[in-house]
Amino acid sequence: MQDKEAIPMDLDSEVQHDFHPFVRQYKSGRVVRFATADTVPAGTDTAGTGVSSRDVVINPTTGLWARLYLPPLPAGSRDDAKLPVIVYYDGGAFVIGSTADRPTHEYLNSLAAGANALVVSVEYRRAPEHPLPAAHDDAWEGLEWVASHASAAAEDGAGAEPWLAEHGDPSRVFLAGSSAGGNIAHHVAVRAGGGERGSLGVRVRGLLVIHPYFIGEAPVGVEAALDAALKAWGDALWPGPDDPLCNPFSEAAGGSAARVAAERVLVCVAEKDLLRDRGVWYYENLKGSGYRGEVELHESAGEGHVFHYTNPGCEQARELQARVLRFLHVEGV
Repeated sequence: MQDKEAIPMDLDSEVQHDFHPFVRQYKSGRVVRFATADTVPAGTDTAGTGVSSRDVVINPTTGLWARLYLPPLPAGSRDDAKLPVIVYYDGGAFVIGSTADRPTHEYLNSLAAGANALVVSVEYRRAPEHPLPAAHDDAWEGLEWVASHASAAAEDGAGAEPWLAEHGDPSRVFLAGSSAGGNIAHHVAVRAGGGERGSLGVRVRGLLVIHPYFIGEAPVGVEAALDAALKAWGDALWPGPDDPLCNPFSEAAGGSAARVAAERVLVCVAEKDLLRDRGVWYYENLKGSGYRGEVELHESAGEGHVFHYTNPGCEQARELQARVLRFLHVEGV
């Protein structure tokens, strides 16, 4: 009889990590995503907000791109009138999702219209094919791209992305994201507040994190009850349980959270979200980190994770949208 150890394993069928219902990774490296994406092309939202969108390649080598959302400009508006710029990062646990997914696309149409802002949604690479910190690096490159076009427009306009050059105000930039995108937005804000901040040439007015995805070695609230499969996936996803990417207040993070470049931060949580307690933890720890800006918290009663995507017409979604718009419009922004 042949020795079991001598029989080669079928690595293409043996599961290494299972993150059902999102993704499964096999030992061969093959990745299967279970959900079928409902994506929509860029264009004009003629049936709703009137917002126009277009896709722009940022880095052809890595495939990094962004979808830009421009609200309808009032008739007779000045050609030099500038709009605030919201650099947005969508969610999906770092493994699924896209700015082209219908719920995200429709949410960003409504955000651009309600805020009267130019939205730049950065399509970062996903794990596990592109392990972290690829997503964070792409997100930073997206902000650099926004800043570079603002600088080009200030010089002679040559080579500048026209919507950013003609309509974007580099002195009114916001960083925003939901779920994993909230994690990413935080880290981009920290990086912008570090040694590289001066080279950007944009002013980050605010940081908006909605239902942010962070973890830590010590469980917070309901995290202690998470199933083993979810914990195992987290161990596979993150470089380490208290790596700064997942725990921005760990010893390894070295107090970096205090460098958040934004002048103000709004943290949004939902009562029935498994990430609710970790979101409140983020809010409380950021307040105590030495960060000198204002930190605010908004909680949506009776709702779950990213409910504003799945049920945008409900009362709590309307309240969340109103709170976000007040945050974006403060001080005449």
